Amino acid sequence: MFRVYGDHRSGNCYKVKLMLHLLDRPYEWVPVDLTSGETRSEAFRAINPNGKIPVLQLEDGTNLWESNAILNYLADGSAFLPSDPRLRTQVLQWQFFEQYSHEPYLSRARYIKVFEGNPDACREEYEAKCYDGYHALDVMEQQLKRTPFLVGDACSIADVALYPFTSLAEESGFDLSNYPAIRAWLQRVAALPGYIPITAE
Repeated sequence: MFRVYGDHRSGNCYKVKLMLHLLDRPYEWVPVDLTSGETRSEAFRAINPNGKIPVLQLEDGTNLWESNAILNYLADGSAFLPSDPRLRTQVLQWQFFEQYSHEPYLSRARYIKVFEGNPDACREEYEAKCYDGYHALDVMEQQLKRTPFLVGDACSIADVALYPFTSLAEESGFDLSNYPAIRAWLQRVAALPGYIPITAE
């Protein structure tokens, strides 16, 4: 059985949890507090030297880290990772987009607002993250006007990668009222067999 080290509040950990449920794969969840500094401990760095969650531990004791790499491993051979080279490259395109143009802004804005209480000292940073976050949402909206999911007609790990922080965007202070295609996509993902919300433990 897989073992997942993570925090249920984390969007990146939610990617892994959601993927496991969509694939109907059993796992053991090992809670790691995102805000306590636990990931910087010597014991945790023995699991992931980079000191971050999530970590997927395989049955042979191998530890995989970086959420999008874990998604690729879990989805290999399933309908969530297309075998066609062009479609698979498009999946990777969206995963790179998530890491460099989406997650750094929506995730950090959420952390400032939800975990830090949106202090005045972070106001300028928060507004900057929201500005770039809206740009990422604009890119997604244009694609989702054309296709039901980010890579064509079927859900892939591209959608699983981008769903968590997009689904938490309003909690983070983003207004999705001008993004009808994104809102419809969020509903499609939530209707998938095996879907669970981030709040499920």
